[in-house]
Amino acid sequence: MNEPLQKAPEGFEALGVSPVFLHVLEQRGIRTPTPIQHQAIPALMQGKDIVGIAQTGTGKTLAYGLPLLQKLVAGKGRALIVVPTRELAAQVGDSLSGFGQKVGIRIAVFVGGASMGLQRQMIRQDPRILVATPGRLIDHIKQKTITLREVNTFILDEADQMFDMGFKPQIDEIIRHVPKERQTMLFSATMPKEILALATANMQLPLRIEVAPAGTAAEKVEQELFIVNKQDKMRLLQALLKEYTGTVLVFSRTKHGAKKIAAGVRAMGHQAAEIHANRSLPQRKEALLGFKTGKYRVLVATDIAARGIHVSGIQLVVNFDLPNDPNDYVHRIGRTARAGKEGKAVSFGMPDQRNLIRSIERIVRSSLPVKTLPNLPPHAPHTAVSLDDRQRGFRSPYPSRHSSQGGFHRGSRSGSHRSSSRGNFRGRRRNSR
Repeated sequence: MNEPLQKAPEGFEALGVSPVFLHVLEQRGIRTPTPIQHQAIPALMQGKDIVGIAQTGTGKTLAYGLPLLQKLVAGKGRALIVVPTRELAAQVGDSLSGFGQKVGIRIAVFVGGASMGLQRQMIRQDPRILVATPGRLIDHIKQKTITLREVNTFILDEADQMFDMGFKPQIDEIIRHVPKERQTMLFSATMPKEILALATANMQLPLRIEVAPAGTAAEKVEQELFIVNKQDKMRLLQALLKEYTGTVLVFSRTKHGAKKIAAGVRAMGHQAAEIHANRSLPQRKEALLGFKTGKYRVLVATDIAARGIHVSGIQLVVNFDLPNDPNDYVHRIGRTARAGKEGKAVSFGMPDQRNLIRSIERIVRSSLPVKTLPNLPPHAPHTAVSLDDRQRGFRSPYPSRHSSQGGFHRGSRSGSHRSSSRGNFRGRRRNSR
């Protein structure tokens, strides 16, 4: 008698993900691996070094997080994840902590602006994974509160943004403290020559995985462009907030602008918060949490939030100011239309920004559909440039794109025996003076 055929494993199970983690994924409603997860997870489980090129919102954290956790469960060692911003560090920690709790793996998050004392307490709890921003990690290394000598998995997340933010000296310093015998994972949205040089010098025959070319916008983002004078931007934003009833993320080019926009939105009667470098860490965390939970309908941010921040269900992204770097346009609009959902991105371009608009269109390889300005609230004279004026003076060479769119503590030297409860990221205490 023929035995019934067994159904082949699907989804994350087929990639070799542990049943305990499959249960957590199921609880979170995550059933189908994204392209970067589908390609990276098996390679990382085999211990290979990889360079992953994928746009924001593609699931990179779980692409490296699940293999990392399974590696730590199966053996010794520790992992270091370096990210460019406080917000991304917190997100990575939150994303992985639910999985880590199931298998008894603690995660510590080190960012600037947080208490050094509290971070030393985290080290005493013996974390197996340390998520850190470069500057704060260097602070701990210099103060000898941590050691990285037991790190056998080293991850750089959003590497290109770290280089853009001037962190290359810190990255080089961190690499000097990490053992050469390790598995290295580098994730980036783009592949500038600096990232290529870093990979060549510090990785062992890395496997390159590229799931979307640089400049590829999220598939289901519907993009629009308004040509508007500076003095009419707030009125246009007011009209959009009336038209769209869901959550809205607004990008400003400057810290001062973000503060001013947030104040203006609150004056319109909407609950709004702001995230920029002048806000303290507790203020930024409260703003992001409030936006996630619905306390704030509108979040106004500088490019500090353009990458790596996952907030589900954002209906509209508004580029109140176009980004100075055209590449940041893709990262900004990637905050909506995540996980296969649809979303909208609206940009405010001024008449003298034609060259910048062309640069953005070259990055995304299509033109931004120009829309006629709606009726604006009658608070000031309407002086925006008309659609006909824009088309007479500026024609895109691209066809229009319409989308339906051990640790870490400074413990004893090799050969000595200390209890793991001392915390292997921990270093020696500094003498009080």
